[in-house]
Formats: sequence, structure tokens, C-alpha cells
Amino acid sequence: MAAHDGGRAAGAGHGDISRDAVPLARVVRGGLVESVHTGHLVVLAPDGDVRLALGDPDATIWARSSLKPLQAVGMLRHGLDLDDEWLALACASHNAEARHVEGVRALLAAHGLTEQDLDNTPDWPLDPEAAWAWREQGNGREPITQNCSGKHAAMLATCVAAGWTVAGYRLPTHPLQRALHAAVAELTGVPVEHTTVDGCGAALFSTTLVGLARSFGHLGRAPHDSGHAGTPEGRVARAMSTHPWLVAGTGRDATRFMQAVPGLVAKDGADGVYAAGLPDGGAVAIKIADGSARPRAAVLAAALAVAGVDPALVAPIGATAVLGHGEAVGSVEPCL
Repeated sequence: MAAHDGGRAAGAGHGDISRDAVPLARVVRGGLVESVHTGHLVVLAPDGDVRLALGDPDATIWARSSLKPLQAVGMLRHGLDLDDEWLALACASHNAEARHVEGVRALLAAHGLTEQDLDNTPDWPLDPEAAWAWREQGNGREPITQNCSGKHAAMLATCVAAGWTVAGYRLPTHPLQRALHAAVAELTGVPVEHTTVDGCGAALFSTTLVGLARSFGHLGRAPHDSGHAGTPEGRVARAMSTHPWLVAGTGRDATRFMQAVPGLVAKDGADGVYAAGLPDGGAVAIKIADGSARPRAAVLAAALAVAGVDPALVAPIGATAVLGHGEAVGSVEPCL
């Protein structure tokens, strides 16, 4: 376990995630360790102290879709006003099941917008059955069925509310993205040192692993703190924990974790990222160095147990079988 220098937590991080990465999960097939996923993990106590650090908690990362709840906070701060269901969709990496798509369309229409205003990357639904049905209807890859369409619809709605042009809304120079840049920096307590383009086309801002965990601890506590329940942070956390299916969808572990643990705020991100915040302010952030999604649920379940969650609630969700001819012949075992 790499030592954690708390003095760097609010400053610059380390830009190479291979540096100081340690085993976070072993893949066991037929009693032999077949492969190992390395990475970085931090568990914060409710007071913000580091309860467990594996690898380098100050590693600079692209948090990918795990940033969506923070971006939603920034949107609410600049005039966006959504009900809880639409706000959950703004934070979502959804399956594009029928209710997801209908919700995004309704969000757009309520702000005088249409699917043609979306500028996210066209894609198929993530859910296999939804993708099959979408194809059977004669459709192709569309922005509305890409998993980030809720975020993009909310970004467009924020532009309408703030009086900003919708043209170029996803570009780093747009007033919307400058506002979200500031929100990410404030909520994580880490200066944004790098900006790039996310898979969906929107601006993406760097942070550190411990900064991401810190922001989720704040989110998780907010709805249960009388001084913060009505704040953007409290509204986002309540929307996610109240409507976890809208945040992901059928069979998705982010949905299942939030359904299992009352008040939990959890958000997966591409390339091996996961973040979660608890009602007491405890938090977890994970980065799998090889970018794989395979070990994320197992590692998150183990980390939540370290954070104080009853293991019986999360162990079934973290259980990840290794298959041989369609049958379990091993498992993904966290190294915590």
C-alpha cells in the first residue's frame, strides 16, 4: 500500500496511473489465478480521513461518467430545475430502455428542445434487449440511445435556463462547460489540470482519486444534513438514490448497489472507474489500471464493507463469476 501524502490531496496529482498501482482483484479459474487487475483505491471515513488507501489515492484520473453527478450539481447551480426523475437521468449512463429514452425526450421537450439538438455521439442502447428492439424498429445508432443522452439533454436545458446559446454546448470554451469545470474543481477540492473530450463528446475534466471520493462523500451526506438537503448536492444525491434504475437500468450493478444500500450514491465510469458516497459521509473511489469493468463490482462491494456497509447487502452484487461453457468455474476475488 502506497503511503498517502495528505498534503497533496487538494493539489496536483500523479498523471501516470501505472505508477504505484497494486493488485485490486484476482481472477481465479479452476483454482488458479488466471489474471490480476491492478489499480488504485481509496476509502474515506465520514470525517474525510483516509480509512484505506491502495496504490496512489492522489493519482490523477479521468473519472469519466463518475463525474456526471458533479456536473449535474453545476447545472443546477446555473438555473437548471428538474424533477427527481429527470435529474437522475441527467446523472445517468443509462441502458436506453424505453423509459430512459422516453424520459430524455420529455426532458428535451419541456425546454423547447428536440433530439436534433443533441450533439452526443450516436450509439446503440447498452441493454442487449433494448438494442435488439431498437434495431427491429428500423433504427440505427442515435444520440438519444447513447448512454449519456440524459446528461446532454440536461446540458442543453441548462443553456436554455441560463440564456446561453445551445450551439457548441459541449465544447470546453462554452459558458456551460466553464461553469462545470468550476463545479468539478470546487466539489473535489482539486484544481482541474487537464481537459479532454469524453466518449460522448462533452468536455471532460481531470481530478484525483481522493478528490473524487471526497466529492461523493459530500454528496452522500447532503440529503441527510438539514443545512444541505435542499442544495444542488442534496437534490442530486436524493434523485440518484431514489431513482437508481434511471441512473443505469436493468441488471446494472450501479442500480443494484443503490437499491441495496439505503441512501447510497454510486456511479460507474468507463475505463474502470467507480465512486460511491454514503449517508454518513464515508466514500469510496476506484480506478482499475487496465480500464476493465470486470472487477469493478467485486472491488466496490469489498470497499463498501470497509466503509461500514453490511457485507451481506453488497456481497451478492459484487459476486462476479468466471465462466467456462456458460457455468461458473471461478470468480473475481477482491484483494482488500
